[in-house]
Amino acid sequence: MLFDYFSHQNVNIYLLTVLCVIFSIIVPYFLGSLNFSVILSGKLYREDVRSKGSGNAGSTNMLRNYGKKAAGLTLLGDALKTVVACSFGMLIYGVYGAYLAGLFCILGHMFPAYFKFKGGKGIVCLAVMVLMTDWRVFLILFIIFVIIVLGTKYVSLGSVIGAMLYPIVLNRINSATGNAVRSVELIAIVVAFFVVFMHRKNIKRLYKGTESKLELHKKKKDTDDDKGQKHD
Repeated sequence: MLFDYFSHQNVNIYLLTVLCVIFSIIVPYFLGSLNFSVILSGKLYREDVRSKGSGNAGSTNMLRNYGKKAAGLTLLGDALKTVVACSFGMLIYGVYGAYLAGLFCILGHMFPAYFKFKGGKGIVCLAVMVLMTDWRVFLILFIIFVIIVLGTKYVSLGSVIGAMLYPIVLNRINSATGNAVRSVELIAIVVAFFVVFMHRKNIKRLYKGTESKLELHKKKKDTDDDKGQKHD
């Protein structure tokens, strides 16, 4: 990684660390701000997905309003930007840089600078970040997510539980392998907090029993009664 290279070139180590952290924050944030649901809904349908359905800029809202192709393209775009962001962080500052870049890519997705800071809920970005930083954690969380969604049809429930379990699973695996790194576990806690925070309305609807379930076989049309009840 570049940090190791320049640290041997008589560069001030403190200045180098600050620069690496700054680059691992700024570049991923602006990459994350490329919200593909907003971009694609505007380019393909001349609409803003945030004005449809749940009002959320995410792949599930794209699925419910524009179908599988739009949702698939959205998911692919959001996944790729996270891959680039985490790879950039890894190149600059190693594994810690990948975690930091993943966090700020997610924050960019949630609060995009290009779209008035109104974005999505970050689940795809979180999944890709976890996959790129520790595949074992990803595998465990993915299995839990799939079981919950298949059993309940609530994407929001699987997303919230997965996010809440992320720092716990990461801590357990790191402790089991003797590779505990408190800084990355702290990043995982921050990520989990923001993901759960962005799902606060879904949590309320889950509690009330009014949350919409995932439907893959047909495109659901919004009504005045439906609006505001759908998930990312």
